[in-house]
Amino acid sequence: MFPLFATGGPADPLMVLLAALIIDAVLGDPPWLWRAVPHPVALIGRVITFFDHRLNRDSRTPLDRRLRGVVVASGMTLAAIGLGLCVTELRRRWDWGWTIEVVLIWTLIAQRSLFSHVSAVARALEKDGLAGGRRAVSMIVGRDPETLDEHGVARAAIESCAENYSDAVVAPVVWYVLFGFPGLLAYKTVNTMDSMIGHRSERYLEFGMAAARLDDGMNLIPARLSGILLSLAALFVPKGRPLAALRVMWRDHGHHRSPNSGWPESAMAGGLDLSLAGPRRYPGYVAQERWIGDGRARATVADIRRALMVMAVACLLDGGLVILLVLAQF
Repeated sequence: MFPLFATGGPADPLMVLLAALIIDAVLGDPPWLWRAVPHPVALIGRVITFFDHRLNRDSRTPLDRRLRGVVVASGMTLAAIGLGLCVTELRRRWDWGWTIEVVLIWTLIAQRSLFSHVSAVARALEKDGLAGGRRAVSMIVGRDPETLDEHGVARAAIESCAENYSDAVVAPVVWYVLFGFPGLLAYKTVNTMDSMIGHRSERYLEFGMAAARLDDGMNLIPARLSGILLSLAALFVPKGRPLAALRVMWRDHGHHRSPNSGWPESAMAGGLDLSLAGPRRYPGYVAQERWIGDGRARATVADIRRALMVMAVACLLDGGLVILLVLAQF
């Protein structure tokens, strides 16, 4: 029975997850709420920043920084599991404890937020041109936006749409289905560490290595599932190519520097007949990456909107899988 180690109590965990997915799809992340209270991911980020400033100093040797990174990554993951178990016990023991878990899951899944941020890039390109597009895309990618032309901005938005569908939608669902709220919170903690310190820059190459490897491991299954769901979603999008998405995903997923991000990105590239990835500049280094896909590299605003349609349908498919798991229990 799923979630493992998180069953029992007055509310079924899978129904709790389904409720959170629906709320997130409708409401997203209301700005007024996070002006009043800190977002859980922001709190995780503050802890990571604290340890980064205290333990990751240039004066330390590479081995010392790597070991300290291992301690931080393992310690924060274990702490997240412990806190998640407390939330699970609250749901089990208190009749209304499930409402707290619903709210927390809602804040840790980003369907609507991802859609909004990628949509903002399309609107900015149309309304404000290249300068506006660069500003908007800088909110969702880590690369240097000043090196991107209009097509580069569009590709970056589409790549972010695919990659973050895996990281921010499918992976949290997978880890909740497997291990309940402790699994979801542990995943979000690891994923946040990876986004903040899991870089290949000089400062984080050693200190962030453990976080990056943990994130790679925890995304092995979600990334591949995401690629399949995005491929299937292409069937419902105008001029989408689901079979090409599967073919390009299988052929080109290894072109990405990440062992996981290549799966959803190559599925999106094949489904939309685009070429994505390629060389890109990040603060402090240049990633010489191979191209993914064999379609057009000159992506446009229209392609961003098609990618958003693919992602939206894939979110419905992801929710549909949860519904099937709920029905399988009866």
